[in-house]
Amino acid sequence: MGICKFDQFDPIMKQLITNFKTPKLTLDWYIKWTSSIIILVAMSLRSSGEFPFADMCLSFVGCAGWIAVGVIWKDKAILILNTVACFILLTGIISTLAGT
Repeated sequence: MGICKFDQFDPIMKQLITNFKTPKLTLDWYIKWTSSIIILVAMSLRSSGEFPFADMCLSFVGCAGWIAVGVIWKDKAILILNTVACFILLTGIISTLAGT
């Protein structure tokens, strides 16, 4: 047991790991960063406790953005997590608007 080292991988895997770079300035890049910033703003509002409705709305928009990223990446975990989050947030938004 110990830290996994590159020399334990075959040469192809070693090259993939050392040369991996996230594509930048693509549609999914803009969506994921915009959505992440929106979610961070929502979390800041949540920590203040002053603007719960704005928090829910911004969180919904951020999660919806991550759903788009999940579709582009064909990533089921991102899709499931953010779809459920959007459903929960939308329930809270509707409940707040309905006054219940």
